[in-house]
Amino acid sequence: MKEMAASEASRNFSAVLDEAEHGETIVVTRNGRRVAMITPAPRANGKSLREVFRRWQDHTGLDAKFEADVTHARDLAASDLDEDPWRD
Repeated sequence: MKEMAASEASRNFSAVLDEAEHGETIVVTRNGRRVAMITPAPRANGKSLREVFRRWQDHTGLDAKFEADVTHARDLAASDLDEDPWRD
């Protein structure tokens, strides 16, 4: 974990993002107090969630409400992911 003053983080924001992209967590301070953390973003992009939905799609014996909830969530995720710029 790296600590950096807010003014330094501001001046070098591109470099800060590069470090976060490579796994570094940066604690941003102001007047010596911790005010924020910049951490790497999770690598998951919805692929695992879609796989869960796919496995449950054809599963029989589910509670009807749960099945409807899963179907609804799968449909929402599929429609949102069509417009998601982070999707693989």
